Amino acid sequence: MRFQVAVSLVLMAVAVVALPAWSAEEATGMKSEMVMPFGGEADVAFAKALWTAIDGYRDWPIASEYYASNAPHGAFVKIHYSVVTVDKTPYHVIVKDNFAGEGATLETVAENPADFLSWVTVMVQREAGYDRENNDWFWVNYGPDGMIRTTDTGMAMAGRVAKGMSMGCIACHANAGGGDYVFFND
Repeated sequence: MRFQVAVSLVLMAVAVVALPAWSAEEATGMKSEMVMPFGGEADVAFAKALWTAIDGYRDWPIASEYYASNAPHGAFVKIHYSVVTVDKTPYHVIVKDNFAGEGATLETVAENPADFLSWVTVMVQREAGYDRENNDWFWVNYGPDGMIRTTDTGMAMAGRVAKGMSMGCIACHANAGGGDYVFFND
């Protein structure tokens, strides 16, 4: 009898410890990725498919000239815009080439952009409901080779990057005029 009571108490304790994690996900339908706003498996998978979809973006007809910029985007940038298809869904995409490095001037970047390309930042307006509070934008930061960059803690910079933080993609772009999170059209 004592053994049965002890086993029952252990099983109840295990159930109580496991219940909150299980019930919260079941009750809300939210996956663990909702707790982590960026860098999860789905974000990384979408970012990898996106890199393939934007192949050749430097030839898109809608693009800015090279112009001076500031942190965190490097000394100079060039912006490209189009609509691309990822997993059979069309998305509005803004690609920003970020240029920096010793000897980077507007002239040297324009003459030899590959020599100064430091990273590529991309904004994708995802489907309605992806991130309602932030106009459904998906953010990703790639190296020049298309590899997704990571934070100092190793988190992939893809998804709702820095959501809820005082600095980062969302916090900065929330200040864009017109409430669209886009600066270059202001």
